[in-house]
Amino acid sequence: MGVVHVIDDDDAVRDSLALLMEAAGLTAHAYDSAEAFLEAVDKAQPGCVVTDVRMPDMSGIDLLHRLSDRLDRFPVIVLTGQADVPMAVEALKAGALDLIEKPFSADGILAAVTKALRQLEARSERTSRRAENTQRLGQLSVREREVLKGLLDGLSNKEIARDLEISPRTVEAYRANLMMKMGADSLSELVRMSLDAGDGEVG
Repeated sequence: MGVVHVIDDDDAVRDSLALLMEAAGLTAHAYDSAEAFLEAVDKAQPGCVVTDVRMPDMSGIDLLHRLSDRLDRFPVIVLTGQADVPMAVEALKAGALDLIEKPFSADGILAAVTKALRQLEARSERTSRRAENTQRLGQLSVREREVLKGLLDGLSNKEIARDLEISPRTVEAYRANLMMKMGADSLSELVRMSLDAGDGEVG
């Protein structure tokens, strides 16, 4: 289930868009102004925002600027009329994911929304995976982290053993332990998880 936040001061457009999203199996929340959405955004579920670009008081451009630090959780699709092309370009520069020209087709807007929701889901999965890997890194002992750093530096077990002044067999034991703690099935997976979690900084 994806969440779509529909913002338009035109009641007919807003209602038809919300119905279209719900008919496609999505959860739609409708707002009659950008201000109304901003008032609710702190408690709103992350989701795709579909907003008209030209609205009284606060435009879609203004909304994009206000959402600049939240666009990773609220990707924005802007609806624009033919006369609003310069404004639409400005919207893209301000961080809009896509723009749809009016009159738009149901298939066209649903395709854009689906794309936005897929990107949002992928981003959420990456964030969750990174947090999980970071937590696993935090459970490693100091020595296990030293062995891991050696592996990330491309050192062999013998080289790591020499640097740490321990035996290669002990390095192998630490390596087995840290792979088990990280939930890695191979060296390549261990390296990927470590880099993903700590940007290569584990020591």
